[in-house]
Amino acid sequence: MMTLVANSNRVNAITGLFNRASFLRYALLLASLVGLAGCDSSPEIIKISGTKMGTSYNITVVADQPAPADLEQRIEATLDFIDQSMSTYKADSEISHFNAQSVAEPQMISPQFADVLDVSKLIWEQSAGAFDPTVGPLVDLWGFGPVPTDDLVPSDEQIAQALATVGYQHLSIDMQIISKAAPIRLDLSAVAKGYAVDQVADLLEMLALPDYLVEIGGEMRLGGYNPKGQPWRIAVEMPAVIPQVQRVIAAHDVAIATSGDYRNYFEQDGVRYSHTIDPRTGKPIGHSLASVTVVAETCAEADAWATALMVLGEEQGMVLAEELGLAIYMLVKDGEGFKALSSEAFAPYLSKQDTEA
Repeated sequence: MMTLVANSNRVNAITGLFNRASFLRYALLLASLVGLAGCDSSPEIIKISGTKMGTSYNITVVADQPAPADLEQRIEATLDFIDQSMSTYKADSEISHFNAQSVAEPQMISPQFADVLDVSKLIWEQSAGAFDPTVGPLVDLWGFGPVPTDDLVPSDEQIAQALATVGYQHLSIDMQIISKAAPIRLDLSAVAKGYAVDQVADLLEMLALPDYLVEIGGEMRLGGYNPKGQPWRIAVEMPAVIPQVQRVIAAHDVAIATSGDYRNYFEQDGVRYSHTIDPRTGKPIGHSLASVTVVAETCAEADAWATALMVLGEEQGMVLAEELGLAIYMLVKDGEGFKALSSEAFAPYLSKQDTEA
């Protein structure tokens, strides 16, 4: 089901339908279809899907009362606003304006943009810099940015030069006014999709539609219960080229995000270089953590923490998760297979029935 293309020794997943949580989306879509048949009083099942923010989205609403006729248009407008604000591919977006402006030049931003920056700052601080939305120059240097490069490992001097333009500490945030003390540029791709999920979920709750599953690019938030009146059942994917279910968990009123390190990398001289760059060292991660799933109150937090924990690795990441009470589930490379690790806060999702596909 996964198609890969090779460019020299580089292996990258084709973007679009299949991404880091493509199978998870497929599984949740099937799960949402279970139990739709019933008596005349069964709730209306509303399904809305499309593409936005460079990926696909899928929304299921279990409506016990009539939904607004323009529900799909409202959701589209919500996603359009976030895309226009935080897309680095749009020259007139808020984030593009910031990236292009001079050092110390102030910029007024929208409340939504400010919200995402606040979440990013919190995770950056709590992770001691493992999560850093200014890591873009390093990603580009290692050839994982939007412009393809040769499969060449950069020199220590090149890494040092790139590191000089990286660091969330150079971003100044004062309410809705931001500026930079160094020529940094922002890339919110590791948190913006999660925030977009939250915005759509908040819209549904405001419209008195509390039972829903909102998924964008593999990040999701689960409200209330599925069409059978049970917790939503979500599949955690085995880190493999061909998607496989590793575990199914049941959850409601939470957000879930997964980050993986097994579909975007290159090899040179027998060494594998991951697309996940540690912003503290300027180099790809070198540990054995293959994927991490985070359950949190908001999807923006789950999204950002999934990235931060992938950078930290299984040992540092688990210590921090236990310290902060984060609910996480890790799959760690172990010989030819994987071993599962989970934090104490993840225990409620490990019941025997949840392991059944």
